[in-house]
Amino acid sequence: MSDKSIVNAMTVDVEDYFQVSAFESAISRDDWISLPCRVEHNVDRILQLFDGQGVKATFFTLGWMAERYPSMVRRIAESGHEVGSHGYSHVRATEQTSAQFRDDVTRTRVLLQDISAQPINGYRAASFSIGAGNLWTLDELAEAGYLYSSSINPICHDLYGMPRAPRFAFQPGHRTLLEVPITTIHIAGQNIPCGGGGYFRLLPYRYFRWALRRVNSDDREAAVFYFHPWEIDPDQPRQENISLKIRFRHYTNLRHMEQRLKKLLSEFRWGRMDEVFLKRQNVPVVDLFAQAAVG
Repeated sequence: MSDKSIVNAMTVDVEDYFQVSAFESAISRDDWISLPCRVEHNVDRILQLFDGQGVKATFFTLGWMAERYPSMVRRIAESGHEVGSHGYSHVRATEQTSAQFRDDVTRTRVLLQDISAQPINGYRAASFSIGAGNLWTLDELAEAGYLYSSSINPICHDLYGMPRAPRFAFQPGHRTLLEVPITTIHIAGQNIPCGGGGYFRLLPYRYFRWALRRVNSDDREAAVFYFHPWEIDPDQPRQENISLKIRFRHYTNLRHMEQRLKKLLSEFRWGRMDEVFLKRQNVPVVDLFAQAAVG
């Protein structure tokens, strides 16, 4: 049985199928505006799913999407969910200068606040692209007014990851910002993903049930889980000019995703990022620069 005394954080990265980083070489950003957009319908399905389970969540939303679908963002907020920033157009932080990053996160925060009529406290970088090589981004986020980030994934991955980072919420050095990593379990000296994304579709559901129960019961910590609206959409347009590896990662088990989510929502307690983490006391302070130096 899961430990129902612990409330975990449920999050949604609001982007559409054509905006995923894996499709960058196959779909030009210039073509985004002309492609069929399915995000609004899928977000409405997610809102119904959450409402049916009595779950409140955090929706990290692209500014590009918010400008085109402001009523969608308002429905998220009016349903009692937290709206967070996912940056403006899903550009990885590793590809931005400090000035570009500053403009991106400031612009998106103002835009989302104006549309949602709620404070935008949280940020999640595209493809978890904050790590050992660009820790300056955390200072920029604090300066822009964010209270927390969920942008570091403490795993080894071919596209991202900072495996020596803490597994759970921490304050990065002297900064006032809180960083809340995506959840992992620690086995045989390695952090193993159990916080959602493609892993949730590719690995057996019973693994996630076991891993999240272990985080709640053994670590006594709240988990952070994430997924995307396109992951509940098996009828999305299919891309042909992509590798077999990308095709496998993106399309496997899309038809089973919604039922898996329903089971997950019913077996654990879930809440918004701000309500789960911002009220915490005695959060550990970690010198990430020292972690990076020995990583």
